[in-house]
Amino acid sequence: MKKEFRIKKNEEFQHAFKHGKSFANRQLVIYYVQKTNQEHFRIGLSVGKKIGNAVTRNRIKRYLREAFHELENNILESYDIVIIARQPTKQMGSKEVKKSLTHLLYKERLLKK
Repeated sequence: MKKEFRIKKNEEFQHAFKHGKSFANRQLVIYYVQKTNQEHFRIGLSVGKKIGNAVTRNRIKRYLREAFHELENNILESYDIVIIARQPTKQMGSKEVKKSLTHLLYKERLLKK
């Protein structure tokens, strides 16, 4: 995922939390806010220390980035999307993470038809 497509600053995360909409399943929580002046969606990933050690957290973030990379042509532009991983993601593989993420994006109508 290119750096211009990532959310890094705390203010941008907080803006998504305060002004965006949220939806969750057992594995992931999604916050999203529409930005009309963007040409491409941006993502922010958050995996807390309660999930596991650094190796586990980085693996989950790698799976999420891979899923976004595979879905990037199907995701609507002009959105900031923040994903928060929950405890069950610790035992999931990359295909399960992608399936869970696709479910969230589909339910919130962030995927193109």
